[in-house]
Amino acid sequence: MARTEPTAVADRAEAGKDDLAGLEAGLDALETVQSGRTPFSRTFREKIFPPLVAIVVVLAVWQALVSFKIVDDPTKLPAPSAVWDEVQNAWLQGTLLEYIWTSVSRGLLGFLFALAIGTPLGLLVARVKFVRAAIGPILSGLQSLPSVAWVPPAVLWLGLNNSMMYAVILLGAVPSIANGLVSGVDQVPPLFLRAGRTLGATGVRGLWHIVLPAALPGYLAGLKQGWAFSWRSLMAAEIIASSPDLGIGLGQLLENGRNASSMPMVFLAILLILIVGIVIDLLIFSPLERRVLRGRGLLVKN
Repeated sequence: MARTEPTAVADRAEAGKDDLAGLEAGLDALETVQSGRTPFSRTFREKIFPPLVAIVVVLAVWQALVSFKIVDDPTKLPAPSAVWDEVQNAWLQGTLLEYIWTSVSRGLLGFLFALAIGTPLGLLVARVKFVRAAIGPILSGLQSLPSVAWVPPAVLWLGLNNSMMYAVILLGAVPSIANGLVSGVDQVPPLFLRAGRTLGATGVRGLWHIVLPAALPGYLAGLKQGWAFSWRSLMAAEIIASSPDLGIGLGQLLENGRNASSMPMVFLAILLILIVGIVIDLLIFSPLERRVLRGRGLLVKN
């Protein structure tokens, strides 16, 4: 028995070393996966090829509905070639990029204004109990209010100009950004706050170094939703409010197609609105989201 006990202790110690070595190997592998660059072939197979297949399938079904006369009224469903002809005409006339830039520039600038207002407002609501009790329910109510409801009063208040467009964007996006930040702050573990106070991170320093980094995932979700509200609010404003001084954006292009009973123009406007939304998400919000998740160890594979 005297010899057996030391042997058992030695075996347990050896097993512990093996477990520790396995854990270190796993952590090394995790770091290698995170830091390694994904081959283009894998990126193409997993991220580029599936959307291309989906687009081809949609176009094939669309063309089949027209070719087999399942929908034989071009005023209801134009052929893909008719929409492509509309794209070519707009490009040759030099108006295609103008339509896109008019709306994108308004949308991004309005979103930046909403970001500058919604971020401090969200922090104020999240950290001050009286402010939360006073305006927290109002922000939630405003978030559920359709953005198109703000267009008539904005026109009456500000007239048919870009200020009206920006006002509609702000009223649609600020509540989403503020509520997203409030949700992110509410999910910060109390241990982080106590550790920050112990290290002297209080007040503005605590907000900057502890609260905001910990609340970043919820804040980013609010930003994505805020952009969606900004874009939808802008389209609603452009559809309803038209003036030569405002130029022709994608929403106004959609309305012009309806007034002219031109379904190719209507489909062109819808596709451009959809494409812009997808591109903004792929170029701005998706990389930010991946970076935040990867920094927290929540995203191993690209």
